[in-house]
Amino acid sequence: MAELSFSQSEYDAQLADKSRWLTETFNRFSPPTLELFASAPSHYRMRAEFRVWHDGDDLDYIMFDKGTRNHYKVTSFPQASQLINELMTALLNEIKGQPVLRRKLFQVDFLSSQTGEATISLLYHRQLDTEWEAAATQLQQTLQQHGKVELIGRARKQKIVLARDYVMETLTVGDKSFHYQQIENSFTQPNAGVCEKMLNWAVDTTKEMSGDLLELYCGNGNFTLPLAQNFRKVLATEIAKPSVASAQLNMKLNQVDNVTVIRMSSEEFTEAMAGRKFNRLAGVDLSSYECNTIFVDPPRSGLDPDTVNLVQGYDNILYISCNPETLAENLEQLIETHEISRFALFDQFPYTHHCEAGVLLTRRQ
Repeated sequence: MAELSFSQSEYDAQLADKSRWLTETFNRFSPPTLELFASAPSHYRMRAEFRVWHDGDDLDYIMFDKGTRNHYKVTSFPQASQLINELMTALLNEIKGQPVLRRKLFQVDFLSSQTGEATISLLYHRQLDTEWEAAATQLQQTLQQHGKVELIGRARKQKIVLARDYVMETLTVGDKSFHYQQIENSFTQPNAGVCEKMLNWAVDTTKEMSGDLLELYCGNGNFTLPLAQNFRKVLATEIAKPSVASAQLNMKLNQVDNVTVIRMSSEEFTEAMAGRKFNRLAGVDLSSYECNTIFVDPPRSGLDPDTVNLVQGYDNILYISCNPETLAENLEQLIETHEISRFALFDQFPYTHHCEAGVLLTRRQ
């Protein structure tokens, strides 16, 4: 595949299309003027995944056309960070001549950060041994000329970490820098530049609020840490163990001491608020929190009916959505008691039909 290139005019046109679509979709809720947050037109993705194609002595990255399932070679990927593009070429050049590293390799996953760090996960259809580990260690040392690079080997029921399985990311919010551990194969925001705009918007929308904050789906604390400065205390929930561990580590890294993270799904927390007892809540006094603001950043499926009912009980609802269609479905009920006071589009995924939307809902008087 020839190298792709994107012009600013092409990007501006597709962003205008998204803006029109989102405005028309939400018009029935009478939102305020849409706030628009653009992406860089290239090198905006901090992670990328490629299948590997073996053809004799050749080794190539490939991607599949979702419509036809035809595959095509990828020689560069301008959507991904500059570091990923450098590592793509360097990695294949090194692996091609090493049978122990290329044998039954079927996928490569890259995760990078704005701080010049990267993890590269090599996925195999075979079990990995000490010979592979020795060769991978040498490869990791060779790749260090491009930045702080960590290699990880994966096979069925097997994961080999040579040094560490995460990158450290720094995101700027206002005049502060927040530092995050981002673990390989765990959820992180793919577009770091737009993520910073989302964080700044969330902090700005809540700067005049008081009391405590309840956050559902907190992940590694991406929003939690910047938002904590606007509230007395924060109670945050997350179901994935690795993300909970990262959130707690990130709290220490950033010296944020007014946040409590509990490992619960939104459904479980809804049950806990209704009186169900959970061992995981031992030592957490829910009655000590005076939350009149709730923040949710749910998966693409949106909020389930019980969680919508829970969310509706708060005066202020800050809702970030990676699927505006399910956000609109949830708003059909939320708009009965609340009105949209802020409305935003975050272009996390340029050149696709996907976008993230943000709304701040305040209780109707």
